[in-house]
Amino acid sequence: MLSRRKPQYRFPLVPISILMIIFSFTFFYYYYLRPSSSLIELSKTASESRSVQCSTQALALGEKFMWYAPHSGFSNQLSEFKNAILMAGVLNRTLIVPPILDHHAVALGSCPKFRVSNPNEIRISVWDHVIELIQGARYMSIAEIIDISSLVSSSLVRVIDLRDFVSIWCGISFDLACLNDSKLQSSVSKSLKQCRSLLAGLHGNDDKCIHAINEDCRTTVWTYKQGGQEDGMLDSFQPDDQLKKKKKILYVRKRRDVFRTLGPGSQAESASLLAFGSLFSAPYKGSELYVDIHESPQDQRLQTLMEKIKFLPFVPEIMNAGKEFRNTTIRAPYLCAQLRLLDGQFKNHQNATFHGLRQKLEALRHKGTLPIHVFIMTDLPRDNWTNTYLRDLISDSHNYKVYFLKDDVELVREAATKLMAAGYGQRFITNSDNTAGKKYCSKQKLPDVLLYVEQTVCSCASLGLVVTAGSTIAENIELMRKYGSSYCQS
Repeated sequence: MLSRRKPQYRFPLVPISILMIIFSFTFFYYYYLRPSSSLIELSKTASESRSVQCSTQALALGEKFMWYAPHSGFSNQLSEFKNAILMAGVLNRTLIVPPILDHHAVALGSCPKFRVSNPNEIRISVWDHVIELIQGARYMSIAEIIDISSLVSSSLVRVIDLRDFVSIWCGISFDLACLNDSKLQSSVSKSLKQCRSLLAGLHGNDDKCIHAINEDCRTTVWTYKQGGQEDGMLDSFQPDDQLKKKKKILYVRKRRDVFRTLGPGSQAESASLLAFGSLFSAPYKGSELYVDIHESPQDQRLQTLMEKIKFLPFVPEIMNAGKEFRNTTIRAPYLCAQLRLLDGQFKNHQNATFHGLRQKLEALRHKGTLPIHVFIMTDLPRDNWTNTYLRDLISDSHNYKVYFLKDDVELVREAATKLMAAGYGQRFITNSDNTAGKKYCSKQKLPDVLLYVEQTVCSCASLGLVVTAGSTIAENIELMRKYGSSYCQS
């Protein structure tokens, strides 16, 4: 009798085609369908904030506010501040004045390349950095550095400090945000997250509460014309065919009238808060990147406002420090060299920058008396001056006498101390006297005002100005030389 053979059990073979399908789906999901970490964070924050609404106190004010998300370096932030003043003037809203952000703490991207952070993301980034500044005792309002007193006193614009606004709108005391008490921090942290979501517009627009603007420089150029003749027209600058093909760009830039789109009769009109993203703009290929409002001949108030914001001076404490350095340290006609040598594209053009300075000094040396007085403002640390023209310049004491404001630490510190005592930052809403003008976080660190004082010194250089091509700091100095000449004569 034949013995029975035990059956052999084998795992069924999975067809290779099925494995390939599973692998392909996993790959497709991971790279194309899975939300990015930033979107997950935004979605999580938005879901947590659905119950957050404007406070009764905020709506009872009867004010219409506007805020925006500044970014990049100081000069870009100043340019955005001017655009924000203009937009607030056009829309008759009270401008929420932001702090000065750390250099490149928040970046926009590139409008010409159609590669920028969306407005929600940049509003969140700005808020997070604002909290860092507050908790680090380094918060300094841009209105504490830039003098807007003439605009406010003449009623050309209404403004409120961001800290005052948040106290009213979100019921948050920034004094508590400054403390290190863990129990208090837990409570404050929750309130800050709710306020963060509300001001960023993550929970959507609300007719009475907030209207968050999600158009940016990829799709929109804001204009203002009586009658809105340009509203909806295509802008002259559009992504070219090569960029569309290479980056798969589908954007179309349209010119939108800001008054017609966001002013009386619009969906945004009833919202207590109008929230922009970036307001940075610059001329580009015959157009503007985002804001193209330069004149309003039929509206004298706005025309006056436009003229005034072309040049906004530093506050007197900054200006006086520059004057003191000029009169007590240099005490002679001088040349200013603004040398931006480290940041971004500029570090690749050091030789060209030094070449321009050398040519200017050689020309002065052949026709003037010696030594030639030269004031230098630069971002290049002294440890890196070896084998550069700066080292040669300092060594040639027969022909040149060189000055650096960084050497006068006491003058800069005194200017910062006076600035803190002046308290320009918080003001301005008459029907919120319980908060306006309040000092937040009393243990503030002295602000770094070196860059601002250096610009005032450069603005009065009677022997001329050598600047780094493309530097926005240079543009601001040129404006000071054009519009602030009376300061240099005092």
